[in-house]
Amino acid sequence: MLAIFKRETRSYFTSVVGYVIIAAIFAFVALYYAANNLILGSPDFASILYYSVMVLLFVLPALSMRSFADERRNKTDQLLLTSPVGIPSIVLGKYLAQLVVFAVPVALSCLMPLSMALFGDVSFLSAYSAVFAFFLAGAACIAIGTFLSAMTENQILSYLSTFAVLLICYLMNSIQTLFTTGNTMAFIVFCVILAVAAVLVGLLCKNVLAGSAVFCVGAVVLILLFRLRPTWLLEAFNHVLDALSLFDPFTDFVGGMFSLPGIVYYLSVIVLFLFLTGQALERRRWN
Repeated sequence: MLAIFKRETRSYFTSVVGYVIIAAIFAFVALYYAANNLILGSPDFASILYYSVMVLLFVLPALSMRSFADERRNKTDQLLLTSPVGIPSIVLGKYLAQLVVFAVPVALSCLMPLSMALFGDVSFLSAYSAVFAFFLAGAACIAIGTFLSAMTENQILSYLSTFAVLLICYLMNSIQTLFTTGNTMAFIVFCVILAVAAVLVGLLCKNVLAGSAVFCVGAVVLILLFRLRPTWLLEAFNHVLDALSLFDPFTDFVGGMFSLPGIVYYLSVIVLFLFLTGQALERRRWN
């Protein structure tokens, strides 16, 4: 694992990719910090991380898209899979290298509350709890992107699919709000999400028929449930949306609550998608 970790980390910092990602994340955080904390004089550092989450949707897919897709495109994945290194070590080595890149701008952001303390009182517990949650949220996003990168050899496709998944997770609160406006709107939203899922399945499988089959079967099931058990459908889907609300626990941290369930949630997401990544690689090893 250590050899893969060193190789991947070196590849990020010997190319422009690592530096661009670090600069992009830190620039957005610094921009909000300057506008909110320095110019407006607000002592609340956690809120700028809340506004900076949006940049993760665009930047982190660019970090994770090359992890396995690049190996498949260059035909070096077979050499990697037949090496004496186990699948868990391969996945962890690549994942930890991405975390190192993401940790650099997060570590630089830790200096901002210290500079604010020179001009007034700052709640360090609230500030650094938000930084910790920001790192965990980003780590979960990277785990999702790593899994999607292992599913395709096209880096652009890996980026777009990861961005789409993260965007849906980011908009989960808005989607849940729509469900309170009526059954018809809920059904429409459900169908839109199903259509996006069908497109992703078709793209990842390189099979239009697979995506069409997902949409058609899902639409039939939804129509039947919507007609027969609309209340059950809405309750079930709301539970699903709660599980997919990737950034909700981060909101709790920003609000000043140190949420242990939020930490467990992010760690569970990370473990789940790294496990799925390992299973995807294991399938390729034996095919």
